Amino acid sequence: MYKAAESRRSLLMSVVNWGEAYYAIWRAHGEKAANTKLQEAAPLPIELVDVDAQLARLAASLKAQHNLPYADCFAAALAQSKKAILVTSDKDFGLLGGAFKALWL
Repeated sequence: MYKAAESRRSLLMSVVNWGEAYYAIWRAHGEKAANTKLQEAAPLPIELVDVDAQLARLAASLKAQHNLPYADCFAAALAQSKKAILVTSDKDFGLLGGAFKALWL
């Protein structure tokens, strides 16, 4: 991600996944840590993408077909709809098989 910041390449993230990340940090380390992480991420070229009916439908389709956790389906749906590479370290995305280009961290 830091290379993306240096090159000013855009990183896409659905608001659902942003909320999931914020929640996970808060749950594990508290509200202050979650807010600190938000501030640290602010310089990164992350474009938050709102969820519309089309993206929600695609996420629901992925859930039905692959039984991926629902919030993860939004990341996969966004990558699919934008023909982007899904960047993840989440092993759950292995459920998608080779259906998506993925960069595994």
